[in-house]
Amino acid sequence: MIQGKVLRDAMISASNCLSQQKQQVDALNVFPVPDGDTGTNMSMTFSAAARELARLSNPTVTETADTASSALLRGARGNSGVILSLLFRGFSKGLKGKTEANGADFAAALTLGVEAAYKAVMKPTEGTILTVAREAAEKATVAALSDPSVEHVWKVICEEAEASLQRTPDLLPTLKKAGVVDAGGQGLCIVLRAMQDVFNGGAVVEGIPVVPAAETKAVSAAGSFETEITFTYCTEFIVARDKGCSKDPLQLRAYLESIGDCVVVVDDEEIIKVHVHTNDPGKALSKGVEYGQFETVKVENMRIQHENAGWVDTPEAQQPIVPAPAEPEEPFGFVAVAAGEGLHGLFTDLGCAQVVSGGQTMNPSTDDILHAIEATPAKVVYVLPNNKNIILAAEQAVPLADRTVHVLPTRTIPQGVAALLSFDPDAEVNDNLTAMMKAADNVTTGSLTFAARDSDFENRAIKEGDILAMENGKLSFVEANVAKAVVKLTKSIVNTRRLTGKGVSFITLMYGEGVTEEEAEAAKAAIAAKVGTDVDITVLNGGQPVYYYFISVE
Repeated sequence: MIQGKVLRDAMISASNCLSQQKQQVDALNVFPVPDGDTGTNMSMTFSAAARELARLSNPTVTETADTASSALLRGARGNSGVILSLLFRGFSKGLKGKTEANGADFAAALTLGVEAAYKAVMKPTEGTILTVAREAAEKATVAALSDPSVEHVWKVICEEAEASLQRTPDLLPTLKKAGVVDAGGQGLCIVLRAMQDVFNGGAVVEGIPVVPAAETKAVSAAGSFETEITFTYCTEFIVARDKGCSKDPLQLRAYLESIGDCVVVVDDEEIIKVHVHTNDPGKALSKGVEYGQFETVKVENMRIQHENAGWVDTPEAQQPIVPAPAEPEEPFGFVAVAAGEGLHGLFTDLGCAQVVSGGQTMNPSTDDILHAIEATPAKVVYVLPNNKNIILAAEQAVPLADRTVHVLPTRTIPQGVAALLSFDPDAEVNDNLTAMMKAADNVTTGSLTFAARDSDFENRAIKEGDILAMENGKLSFVEANVAKAVVKLTKSIVNTRRLTGKGVSFITLMYGEGVTEEEAEAAKAAIAAKVGTDVDITVLNGGQPVYYYFISVE
């Protein structure tokens, strides 16, 4: 049987192993564009859980699983990170109420996680981390019937996961052509083997210290900001309203403002949700219970959070600035994801209350998106991920939010802009969702970036540093010169649209931090000479990293 402390140590060790090997996992990515990459996203996701687990001193199995599940969900980055978090959400469900667990328990928990992951992905692709997890869970379930010990079942899980990983190229031709296995599946195998080592009595791989928070005295640069924290405890709770209670939640808000700051009180006929920073959480809870029974309560010491931020000197440990929550006073609001000062300004000018920094190489977490949602003063919030690898993380924020959220699956910056411009403040929500996605789908997006590594993709020999020209995310051609590539790609998109009857009225060139204004204006002139004077061409300084240009044609 496995105790909670051993499960905690196993998951922390797995996080550290994944962090050490993330570059090897990144290198398995078939498409050579510079990206956040699978290994990096999975490592950052699992590190979020390890930091929370390190605070537990002597947990039960269910406490460990619950803590990990919550942290993984909120810290999930990229599609691979989200799927990893969903797999371990099954542990929270399958190990619920248990003080210890055997192999049969873990087999059942992994099965629940696989089911959750498959449900979350719109079109599950076999030959990926999903397949690796599913086949491992299936073999584990059978193995547990004959021997339910952890040693036996977890050994079967690891062996089948690794065997399944080796079969992924047979299911995905792109993997076979590149001579690699699935990157997400490789990351999962690293996690499973690292956990097995601890289950079998091995030491925890060094990295994040396995020390209860109460025993930690590490000196952190974050401590220098301690005097800026006026109120120590971040206190959150949800109260199920008593039917006979006639108290006005506004009175609760007024009281909380007298004992703290950052007060948010959201209510409907059934519940009251509260957020407050205070030095006396007991007073806040005592006042809250006057309105009904608690459904959830969370109190966090923000000074300790600052100290914990210094435990690990890695990018994963850096704590982003979190926007303050806002009451949902407006009927609607928008959150967009974008990287680059110019693109931030564009989305702000178009009405976005919050713009989350993110895109290629910097996928925001579910928690990042959730904070932006709850900082948007609206009852209905529309989220524009603007990147295919961010959509799934954004969708995980929907059930966590304290207001209604709709994620529009915009895959590019131009799609996000088109969706915003088509919004009708007088239309119903469903009508807007339809109209916004119709507008997004009508835009053709071109993008220019560089090859991050040598590759042979779709019968094209690609060398590190080559300019990659992509149309709607698919590689169109490889070029050596950015100036030539932007004209060639735009002309190709225009010709394709005209041939298919879509027409062309507007072209927008959003140039990134590697392009000067003079170069962008020269590109505009060259494009105008190719596509004709009946097309309106606009140049915008997006300031985005990684991508020389985003091209919007509609």
